[in-house]
Amino acid sequence: MDLEARAHAEHPDELRLWLRLLTCTQLIEREIRSDLREQWGTTLPRFDLMAQLERAPDGLRMNQLSRRMMVTGGNITGITDQLEAEGLVERTGVEGDRRAFQVRLTAKGRKQFNAMAQAHEAWIVNAFAGLSAREIQTLHGLLGKVKQHFLAEV
Repeated sequence: MDLEARAHAEHPDELRLWLRLLTCTQLIEREIRSDLREQWGTTLPRFDLMAQLERAPDGLRMNQLSRRMMVTGGNITGITDQLEAEGLVERTGVEGDRRAFQVRLTAKGRKQFNAMAQAHEAWIVNAFAGLSAREIQTLHGLLGKVKQHFLAEV
């Protein structure tokens, strides 16, 4: 049973909407995880780490990756070790800080990530294929209002 199925008509519409959003997110994420595993033999955390590095051509420090991905340094180290062993990233020391490392995509990593990112984009487009272009724009705008309301309160 998904999260949405737990809500009943007597619950506020806002709660039911929240549960629908969570359910949709989980369904899409499960499909993306499956597609990454089947087509690329990789995981979503590995893809996410490579995406962060793709946006930072000069690389990022391990602690920056940890903050951006909101996971522990140990998680980043494990993923980086795997990607480095496959020749997809390289780790270099940071001058002036013997404990810090900078990580960046290798040419092989950049090429593989670009191919994965194209496939990922197509999967996301397909995930919303049940909506018209206008419905997508409307939903995007409405969720933007929710985001702005939340950010205004913080």
